[in-house]
Amino acid sequence: MGGGDKALRVLAGRTLLDHVLARLAPQVDRVALNANGDPARFAAWGLPVLSDTLPDFSGPLAGVLAGLRWAAGQGAAEALVVPTDSPFLPPDLLARLRAGRGDAELACAASAGQVHPVAALWRTGLAEALEAALLGGERRMMAFMRGQGLAVVDVPMGPEGDPFANLNTPEDLAAAEAWLAQGCGGSVCRNA
Repeated sequence: MGGGDKALRVLAGRTLLDHVLARLAPQVDRVALNANGDPARFAAWGLPVLSDTLPDFSGPLAGVLAGLRWAAGQGAAEALVVPTDSPFLPPDLLARLRAGRGDAELACAASAGQVHPVAALWRTGLAEALEAALLGGERRMMAFMRGQGLAVVDVPMGPEGDPFANLNTPEDLAAAEAWLAQGCGGSVCRNA
């Protein structure tokens, strides 16, 4: 995307973060944002901004660890983790992951034959094992998740297409903008 925070890129007049929050907030009790650097850039949202607790920017797993620690501190037994560059998340993601998790420690979404480990429901009790894995050098999200007894939950395509599509390039953003300009209904549309 040319640098900077993808979450702050604008789609249909709102940031990607706004789109994600519109989908996520009705499903959960509390929301926090994992971001390193100056948290003031997210002050307008009034969310807790969690920095990675490990010093070497250990990738997405370090962000998950920060989220699990925060959620546990809030008294939560689980934490729903999602990326901020997927504006079309399902409005029932939490319910789907809970139903599909069964007795597993964590569940992640899959769509169109692709697994999406960054859209996952984690039990907060996994924080200790995750920290130990990170300190041991593990950086591969799926490797860690599979080692914990991962349940993969298939989520059908939504009206926008893949509900977990990441907007990683200016072209992705332009395509999503064009699609939304056609009018789609739902919480991510221009008139929502």
